[in-house]
Amino acid sequence: MFRKIEHRVFRDPVHGYIHVNHQIVWDCINTKEFQRLRRIKQLGASFQVYPTAEHSRFSHSLGVYEVCRRMLTEVDDLKNNINDYDKTLVLLASLLHDVGHGPFSHTFEAVSKIDHEEYSEMIILGNSEVNKVLKQVDDNLPEEIASIINHTHKNKLLSQIVSSQLDADRMDYLLRDAYFTGTSYGSFDLNRILRTMKVVKDKIVVKESGVHAVEDYIMARYHMYWNVYFHPVSRSYEAILTALFKRMNNLKASDLMNDYPLLKEFLNEKTPNISSHFILDEALMLYYFNKMQSSKDKVLSDLAKRLLNRKLFGYKDFEDMAQYEEICKLAKEQGYDPIYYVYKDNLGQTPYSPYSKDTSSLIYILNKNNEVVELSKVSEIVSAISAGKEKSESKIFFPKEIEV
Repeated sequence: MFRKIEHRVFRDPVHGYIHVNHQIVWDCINTKEFQRLRRIKQLGASFQVYPTAEHSRFSHSLGVYEVCRRMLTEVDDLKNNINDYDKTLVLLASLLHDVGHGPFSHTFEAVSKIDHEEYSEMIILGNSEVNKVLKQVDDNLPEEIASIINHTHKNKLLSQIVSSQLDADRMDYLLRDAYFTGTSYGSFDLNRILRTMKVVKDKIVVKESGVHAVEDYIMARYHMYWNVYFHPVSRSYEAILTALFKRMNNLKASDLMNDYPLLKEFLNEKTPNISSHFILDEALMLYYFNKMQSSKDKVLSDLAKRLLNRKLFGYKDFEDMAQYEEICKLAKEQGYDPIYYVYKDNLGQTPYSPYSKDTSSLIYILNKNNEVVELSKVSEIVSAISAGKEKSESKIFFPKEIEV
């Protein structure tokens, strides 16, 4: 059913080569919706801290596809227990899992209430080039691929490959984000994990001999979150972006917003269609931010200038509400509306939780007695981390000019 083509490759600094052998995969890569991902940064605001973190959702999506392809070809239990049709299905799901992602990573989702997974499903199922490519092969293909991404497909293994605790998505973004930020925090032994993967009763597990590689993977996630994804300078950029969208939202009924028609549509309560979503990329956003610099609205203009010229907010560790209220008071006295210029941010992250009732959020190990056990029962490191207090951090962001 799925036509093979002459072997094609993309060069990739993380995986060496990304291999394409199916016409339908090649055709999906060449759709306008997938090509749009070249115009969406993978790491949102991290380039403000790590100047080489300019990689795109396009390269990440190709990387997830490649890790998935390696799982299907190098893990014997997956290679032998999944038929050729389902293998191509999951390759397509891994390729398209982020096709609906908006600009500036997850910050845009928070302020616009637009879920990238919802848009990925809309693009796969709706009036799009991706949908047409898939339906040319089989009318049911879009629904089957969407069901893998949203975890409703009858073959649970397929969803585990794309999205679980030890999946192609996480394994690519940790290695890729570490490479492009120039850090070593996200490094782990992907080859060893793949070599020790097995399938037991429709569950992807890792042999006990691979536990140390899994421990490295868990720690890589932990360190990448606190050193890269949650870096306070990145969060400062996100605080200004959030304030800017808040200001736009409060001005949406004003004539001032007529200069930004495509953004206006995303400030409405209704979900914009996929044609509007397709146009919305970081190039368009930056063009609008440039225009906003000369806006008659002083708040809109100032926040846009701060974003474009890296005049970021300063920050302090949050102590109590009295401290927060004092900073708001000082901001107001110095001419800054605290609604837009004082931002309290709370973050928490657990590298791994063995207490989750959701079994899909757990990692399982095949021990020496051929018993499948949860990771923390085998790993002393993971057990100690899991028993410890969850790390959390609260900060207050505000303009550096405010004398606090």
